[in-house]
Amino acid sequence: MSDLPVYTAADLEAGPVLDVSKFTNDDAVRLGECAIAVIREHGWNLAVRIVLRGDAVFVAKLGTTGAGNDPWLAGKAAVVERFGEPSLLVRRRHEEAGTPFQDDDTLKAHGGSMPIRAGGELVGSITTSGEPDVIDHTAAAEAVTRYLATRARS
Repeated sequence: MSDLPVYTAADLEAGPVLDVSKFTNDDAVRLGECAIAVIREHGWNLAVRIVLRGDAVFVAKLGTTGAGNDPWLAGKAAVVERFGEPSLLVRRRHEEAGTPFQDDDTLKAHGGSMPIRAGGELVGSITTSGEPDVIDHTAAAEAVTRYLATRARS
């Protein structure tokens, strides 16, 4: 894959933010449907998982993804849960500070996971895995952007 996007911490800080007054299981499914549309349009091999209050409400594995993506989905989401920021932003901030993030079995600071907030409170995450991590992030961010646009219209 050539011409991968490049993200700085500033780019990621300016990215879409999913913070709505309430976020339900039905909202998680709608967000997941937006993610599937993005993945299919680009022809990416991605798994997507949306966790809401500790419960995996939506999971889809497209293309060549499978069980091998599960640790990545969990590890990226754990970064969002711990830091309250997109997983790629956490990594970029560490890199820009000269202190690379040390992944372990539970925390994986790679692109693809973004927080879901309701009334400012962190209630979950959307996570993608399967392509280079900047593509994973792009897919999650585009899904959030589309989801927010559908909410604005309804």
